[in-house]
Amino acid sequence: MTKFVGCIDLHGGEVKQIVGGTLSEKNESLRTNFVSKHKSDYYASLYKNHKVAGCHVIKLGPNNDEAAKLALQAAPKFLQVGGGINDTNCLEWLEYASKVIVTSWLFDKQGHFQLDNLKKISRICGRNRLVVDLSCRRVNNGWVVAMNKWQTLTDLPLNRETLKSLSAYTDEFLIHAADVEGLCRGIDEELVSQLSQWTEDLEVKLVYAGGAKSVQDLQLVEKVSKGKVDLTFGSSLDIFGGSLVKFQDCIEWNEAH
Repeated sequence: MTKFVGCIDLHGGEVKQIVGGTLSEKNESLRTNFVSKHKSDYYASLYKNHKVAGCHVIKLGPNNDEAAKLALQAAPKFLQVGGGINDTNCLEWLEYASKVIVTSWLFDKQGHFQLDNLKKISRICGRNRLVVDLSCRRVNNGWVVAMNKWQTLTDLPLNRETLKSLSAYTDEFLIHAADVEGLCRGIDEELVSQLSQWTEDLEVKLVYAGGAKSVQDLQLVEKVSKGKVDLTFGSSLDIFGGSLVKFQDCIEWNEAH
């Protein structure tokens, strides 16, 4: 069954909601929907107290380690963490986190996928404590995994073959639809449907983020994914300054399902 999964996005040490496609190294084009007055531990406790399992803390760039650890220590072994995770620091983060999320370290600077890196970090962490971030952008009639704050397209397509191959090293995938992330204009229904179809014979967890604008999107994702995909709300959620989705409604959905 589709569940609501929470997120804590960190940028410059603060909890923010950002229009995903505007992230860059120089931040010159950055568009921010929300900057919280609360520190990261506030949201960690909120998710834990309401038993919202599988939530993730994402470090978007530098100067976020302190805020990430603050959140993780407020809810020990309850939250996942991503952003700058590699083979040298993953075990350190797993002292606090339930799982680590690996993204750009799986690619070289030119965006070429490095399978050996995935094999290595999977051996270190264990398949069941590693999440592979396959956040993507739409290209022609399909999707391609994007890195470097979703600005660089890699050579790794997001499709059935990729998910099947990588599932040998992880039991969970996090997929941000970067083209609609932070816009609150609706989810990428086609992508959600494809994710379900591509993994129908795999024992993996799928978490989708991007564009969710209504609590009814939980019902929509459940329908198009046959309950295979979980959903994250960001900028549309009232706890992040949004006016479209109430956190309490998401909690009630989880409790009912």
